[in-house]
Amino acid sequence: MRVLLVEDDRMIGTAVEQSLKDATYAVDWVRDGQAALTVIASQEYGVVLLDLGLPKKDGLEVLRAIRSKGLPVPVVIITARDALEDRVQGLDGGADDYVLKPFEMAELLARMRAVVRRKGGVAGPVMSNGSLSLDPASREARVDAKTAQLSAREFSVLQALMMRPGAILSRAELEDRVYGWNEEVESNAVEFLIHAIRKKLGSTTIKNVRGMGWMVSKGS
Repeated sequence: MRVLLVEDDRMIGTAVEQSLKDATYAVDWVRDGQAALTVIASQEYGVVLLDLGLPKKDGLEVLRAIRSKGLPVPVVIITARDALEDRVQGLDGGADDYVLKPFEMAELLARMRAVVRRKGGVAGPVMSNGSLSLDPASREARVDAKTAQLSAREFSVLQALMMRPGAILSRAELEDRVYGWNEEVESNAVEFLIHAIRKKLGSTTIKNVRGMGWMVSKGS
């Protein structure tokens, strides 16, 4: 899943960016509110991590702009502003969660998984289409009695497909969800990852729609 990190503090941003990458996320990092709105207008993200005290445009302005455009992307505010008024403004302004600095990355990652589940209409921690299940916390996938541990990239591909069961995602769409800025993408990278997933879970796990892309079934 691709994440937009909006954070002007270089030390915090560097630490969060690396932790997100270690947790298999593709990360784009911008350092001011105007830049955030620019990239959100042209790129689809699974989650936005939004600081409030930003140059050029305050985080609350960015949040209001995102919601005024009707964009459904989950937004998690990460900030040192701990006043009740700030928390209320953030949540009433359309944020899906509000995390105070300093925070533990394990908690932030759990909160990100929770908001993504809620946006997808999933109550439990495991994504499933009936026959195939995927646990974002452990990167473990299961088909019937077969269980497999996925690599970071394999997980990102399967997660992107599982978030929209029944929808066909093209190579470009999958690359957008799996790779961040400045990450080199080989021409057959997606095909290689899908082949690896099928080898672990079975050839029917991901369906190829010739000339269009790939999908997982809606299930039962």
